[in-house]
This record gives sequence, C-alpha cells and structure tokens, in this order.
Amino acid sequence: MAEVPATRRRQRIFRHPAQVVAIGFAAAVALGTALLWLPVARRGPGSATFVEALFTAVSALCVTGHVVVDTREHWSTFGLVVILALAQVGGFGIMTSASLLGVFASRRLGLRSRMLTATESRGLNLGDVRSVLLGVVRVSLLVEAVVAVLLTSRLLAGYGRTPGQAAWEGSFLAISSFNNAGFVLRSDSMTDFVSDPWMCLPVIVGSFLGGLGFPVLLELRKQFRFPQRWSLHTKLTLVTTIPLLLIGAVFLTVNEWRNPATLAGLDWWARPLAGLFQAAATRSSGFNSIDITSMNGGSWLVMDVLMFIGGGSASTAGGIKVTTFALLAVAVYAEFRGEPTVTLFQRKVADRVVRQALTVALASLGVVVVSTVVLVEMTRAPLDMVVFEVVSSFATVGLSSGLLVQLPDSGQVILALLMFLGRIGPITLGAALALRERTRLYEYPEGRPIIG
Repeated sequence: MAEVPATRRRQRIFRHPAQVVAIGFAAAVALGTALLWLPVARRGPGSATFVEALFTAVSALCVTGHVVVDTREHWSTFGLVVILALAQVGGFGIMTSASLLGVFASRRLGLRSRMLTATESRGLNLGDVRSVLLGVVRVSLLVEAVVAVLLTSRLLAGYGRTPGQAAWEGSFLAISSFNNAGFVLRSDSMTDFVSDPWMCLPVIVGSFLGGLGFPVLLELRKQFRFPQRWSLHTKLTLVTTIPLLLIGAVFLTVNEWRNPATLAGLDWWARPLAGLFQAAATRSSGFNSIDITSMNGGSWLVMDVLMFIGGGSASTAGGIKVTTFALLAVAVYAEFRGEPTVTLFQRKVADRVVRQALTVALASLGVVVVSTVVLVEMTRAPLDMVVFEVVSSFATVGLSSGLLVQLPDSGQVILALLMFLGRIGPITLGAALALRERTRLYEYPEGRPIIG
C-alpha cells in the first residue's frame, strides 16, 4: 500500500512531462543565479547585482548570449566556468528534453499515430530513453571537440596565444557555438576575426550542426549516404534550414555591401564571409563579426524574421523552429492551390499537426507583440530597436540593437523572462498539444464564416 502514492506520483509526472522540463530549467536558473551572485564569481571587489546574476544565468542556461556586463572583464574564472557549464547544461538539456518529450508524446498517442510517429522519426529510438541520453552526449562532445581543436590550432598559429590561452578560448568558443550560446571571451564578440575563415567557418559549422537538432544529426550519422531513407522530419529540416541560411547570407551581403560601418571597409572576398557568418548567427548562435547597431533597417527586418523562425526541433537553437515555419508555408501553398490536404515528400500531414504548428506560431507572435508594446511604453525607444531586442531574446539569439544596456532593471527582467519563455515555451507547448490529443465521437454541422 505504501508504494501506491509513489507510483501515482510517477504516473502524474509522465502524464505531464512538459511541467518537469519547466521546473527543471527554473531550478537550474535559481542555482546559476546563486552561483553568479557570489563574490568569487566577479572579477574585482564585491559581487554582481542580483539582476546581473539572474540575467546572465538565464542567458547562459537558455543559450542566448545576451549580456548586460562585459563577460571577460566582469566575471572571474569561476564565473566564466559557471557560465560555460550553464550553457553546456542548457544545450544538452534542451536537446534531451525535446527529444524525450517527443518520445513521451508518441507513447501517449493512439496505436495508429504511434506507428506513424515511429516511422517518421527513425532518428529516435522510441523504446529506449537511455539511447537518447547517450546519443545527445556523444554528438555534443564529438562536435565540440572537433571545433575546439580547429579553433585552438588557429589561435596558436595565427594569434600568438599560449597553448593554455588558446585551449581555453578555443574550447569556450566551441562549446558556445555548438550550443548556440553566443558567449565569447572578447568584448567585441567575433569582430576581430571577421576576415578570418579559419576562425569563422568552424563557428558557423558548429552552430549550424547544433541548430539542426539531435534527431536529424543521429539520422544523418546512420543514413547520410541514403537520403531516400531519411525521415520526413529530417528532410523537412534540411530543405528549410539550408535555403534560409543561403537566402539570409545573400541578402545581408548585398544589403550591407556599401555600408561603410559594416561590410564596405572589408576586402571584397571577406564580405560574403561576413554575410554568411551573420546569417548563421541569426539562426540562434548570436555571435557577430560586424557592428549590429550600424546595420541597415532592411537587414534588421530580415534578421528579425530569421531569428523568429529559428532552427531545428530538439536542437540548441530557438525560435518557432523551421519545421513549424515550413508546415505553415506548405499549408498556405496547398490552400492557394485548392488542395484538400497538406502533403510533403509524398506524405500526408495530419490536420492536427498543422493546427499545432499554427498554435505555436501565433502564441509566439503574441508573446513578441505584447512584450514589444510593454518595452516601447517603458523606454520610448524606436520601434525597430525594441522589436529586434524582443525577437532576439524570445528566439534565444543574443544579438542586440544596442537597447539592452540602456534598459532599467525591470526591462532586463522582462527580457530574461522572454528568454526563458522562448527557450522552453515552443517545446513544452508543442508537447502539451500532442499529449492532449482526443478522439471525438460526434461532429457538429459544418459552418462557413466569411474570410477576408
């Protein structure tokens, strides 16, 4: 009899696994804040303020990269280690949580839906949670190790770092890039390396792989040479991610080509590299190799869109996710053509999945709009600056229009809450919608309100 309450508690936990994710991240934020609030975490006398510690902890755990103080100058070695650990835990936690939520959601569906989910998610072993955990660890450590070796070698050969300095900075940047955290041990992010492909390309590749998501990476590792066997999720992620990256890179390069404050001062061959780097950063990594505050308004708007879309599901990237965007785009296209169903790669997409994508997108847009209104009224800052800051925070990107450091403590707390919601919101909302799937035994008469 004594075991019954414990069993029921476990059943309640697995009935609402999204709550476990939210509570776990909140607890990690509290621990990170406490550690960064200690005097030993700050370089110099005294300790950081509570808001500085809270904002930095949320930014690191939610792998955003927003900073209200200079990372290298403000935090001690202990503080930097805490930030790096939070970023690693945050990236690992998001990939694991999103993958496991998919597993739990599939188990709660009906038999037919479970079979379809298993077929279209071959990258995950739905019967073995342990394989998911170990897989995430292996993938993370492998990519981070390769990127760290490349960056360390370049820092040693080209920038006169000592072996210890090169290893520390290269490892820090590698972990930050794969987890799309955006933290750098430099006050000016990656601007000193804007024309160095040996520094920029490993960071681009690391953040790109982290933004694809564990299910895609695992499936590519197993089926890379057989694209015809890829699941619908992998195909959709790649077919959406790569064009968005290239389109963003071309637009930013062309639009900033003659801007003397960004690309015009670079050699002609370095401008496409900088454009590609900045386009990749909008997917969620948050690094910058050019001055974001000096970019043209059109570039800001395109970056807003790219940041809001974000990266792949079960990845270290934020945003509403490329699969959500792709499903909505295909649904609109199908409606324009008058087709009764949404199809992708010779697969019919369930109407409920399209509704879930619409719900996630509109709920996220609502959060962005409300937050923008609040910050505009609070600061009276230009709308484009506020929108950029809000979208960057919600999409856990970390790029700044320059408004962040001007905000009062209350404004920084709002952005911290946005980062937290943007990190766990789309994941937990998607899982909650899937877990609430119900079968209705009756239908109401059809109605057709006037649209447009």
